[in-house]
Amino acid sequence: MGIVNVTPDSFSDGGLFTSPRAALAQARKLVADGACIVDVGAESTRPGHTPISAEEEWERLRPLLATLVAQAGAPVSIDTYKAETARRALRTGVAVVNDVWGLHRDPAMASVVAEAGGAVVIMHNRDTVDAGVDIVSDMLGFFERSLDLARRAGIPARHILLDPGVGFGKSREQNYQALRAIPQLLLFGCPLLIGVSRKTIFRDLPDGLIEGRLVGTLAANVFAASLGARVFRVHDALEHRTAFAVMAAMKPR
Repeated sequence: MGIVNVTPDSFSDGGLFTSPRAALAQARKLVADGACIVDVGAESTRPGHTPISAEEEWERLRPLLATLVAQAGAPVSIDTYKAETARRALRTGVAVVNDVWGLHRDPAMASVVAEAGGAVVIMHNRDTVDAGVDIVSDMLGFFERSLDLARRAGIPARHILLDPGVGFGKSREQNYQALRAIPQLLLFGCPLLIGVSRKTIFRDLPDGLIEGRLVGTLAANVFAASLGARVFRVHDALEHRTAFAVMAAMKPR
């Protein structure tokens, strides 16, 4: 899943792809580099971000979303937790709603996804970081509630992916615990999506600036893949394509 942020303030690529031409060029590059899905976001959800209204979010998406759907060369996902934004995006042909609040924040989200026949990424999140919380138990309870919301709305199980939410409402150690818990999360029977790309959990590594976090991202995603995760939300599609090809070649035949 290649990332295209059409935001002015995302932590890694804010302001780079806000024009329709730049967003389409980046989407096409990601697909050429190996991405199978393009994930478009118009509101930064980094720690300390400034929330925006659904209208402002849509004004950023409206000039480019239909073009991306038609010309990106891969299915398009919309990164939003607002049901109205999701509804409009799904009407343009978007295939997936990537909800960083896992159907919990906007009570209309589950029904919007179900009515459109879309797929959904249900991500674990917390309002605050509490290092004393058993984060694995918290994730398990959160996903049970999310999956119940999805079932009651009529979202088929085959349309659901789960995301442990690395970097969202977790301490550094809890982020690592979330990744180590992949085998437990797979027991829900849904594919797992991992989103660790260029995140601050890698900032203390040598050369831990934004571009230097690629090595940590690759290591974490290869580890997650070895535990059974299957979808990876990344800024650097070609590098991941190469790493996963090496991983596949090393498996016993």
